Amino acid sequence: MGHLVHASSRRSKIAGLCVALLLAAGIIAERAAAITTDPQANVHGFYDTLLNTMKNGRALGQSGRYARLAPVVDRVFDVPSMTRLAVGPSWATLPAAQQQQLTEAFRHYIAATYADRFDNYSGEQLQVTGERPYNADVIVETKIVKSNGEATTLNYLMRQNQGSWQISDVYLDGSISQVAVQRSEFNSILRREGVDGLVMALNRKVDLLGKGEAKSS
Repeated sequence: MGHLVHASSRRSKIAGLCVALLLAAGIIAERAAAITTDPQANVHGFYDTLLNTMKNGRALGQSGRYARLAPVVDRVFDVPSMTRLAVGPSWATLPAAQQQQLTEAFRHYIAATYADRFDNYSGEQLQVTGERPYNADVIVETKIVKSNGEATTLNYLMRQNQGSWQISDVYLDGSISQVAVQRSEFNSILRREGVDGLVMALNRKVDLLGKGEAKSS
């Protein structure tokens, strides 16, 4: 009997050691993944999904492209921050429910815009060319190169949000801030029609993009 108890105790210790080793391996793997997640890696991942969506763009249609891109946009873009900056100072005066409405509408609009702009593949290359510091943030530099060699610079302002690098602004031609352009447009609508009018305007743009009746600005 003593031998059986000793063997059972030994097996329990071995099992406990195995569990501890598995947990430690999981923690190490999680930390390694966190360490390798950097601003360029996140943009690379976004571009991989975007390129794959473009190559299947005609078969997917606008709704299919949107369905593929929306989860990636949600992960890679800091939509709440972008919405707050696009609305401007009046954001702080809005009730939480209206802030949430605007954020969700803007989230849909960003995904629909990419689904519209990158609707098919004609030999384009989506290149991540480097990064540079911008105060406490990082600007990831990219180029969209057409098959004829024509290139468009598209840079992403990245900020750390809960340990992950996320896009908080997009610069067309390397200098035109998407958030600044949208702030001007949003403020105009807010003055005329209020928060409900802005939510409706964003949702209307998403609907039009989905029907192929309007191009994103």
